[in-house]
Amino acid sequence: MQKTVSIPFLLLAILFNVCLVASNLLEAKVVQVFGITMTAGLIVFPISYIINDCIAEVWGFRKARLIIWSGFASNFLVIGFAQLAVLLPAAPFWEGEEGFNFVFGLAPRIAVASLVAFLVGSFLNAYVMSKMKVVSGGRNFSLRAIVSTLAGESADSLIFFPIAFLRLIPVPELLLMVVTQTILKSLYKQNDYPHNVR
Repeated sequence: MQKTVSIPFLLLAILFNVCLVASNLLEAKVVQVFGITMTAGLIVFPISYIINDCIAEVWGFRKARLIIWSGFASNFLVIGFAQLAVLLPAAPFWEGEEGFNFVFGLAPRIAVASLVAFLVGSFLNAYVMSKMKVVSGGRNFSLRAIVSTLAGESADSLIFFPIAFLRLIPVPELLLMVVTQTILKSLYKQNDYPHNVR
């Protein structure tokens, strides 16, 4: 018996994979905007949580869990290819070796940090979203999205930053980044939701 997958689910799953891989590569750059220190991965990472919530809402927790696993499989595949590229000798005239090796050399550490943090954060996000849906009888999507986001993003940031950047960034700055990114990711995500969804 052959199972079919809907086109919307397939497209969201692909977008989730792309966002997860892109955010992990962008995490290698620490930026400062208006005096706030964050990673460049903040540009795209919250989109993966939005997709996760949409899939949990429409297709359920099991499908949300499936795309989380597929996202990390894709991420580690890209990291594996990147490590192979790092090992290959550079052309004598190419001057980008140091930058390339820094970004992709840091990628495995970021990928492991991301895996642990995202598994905890994303599963917690989907679990809270699903449980609140049952309790609320499917109402109050915006409230469920806010609460599940805060739970997921807090767990994610508390786990991710120490694993990814300990000894690379001073501890006080690291703690500030944990708090800042949790708030910014949550605000970013909530601004993407229509507030009249029930």
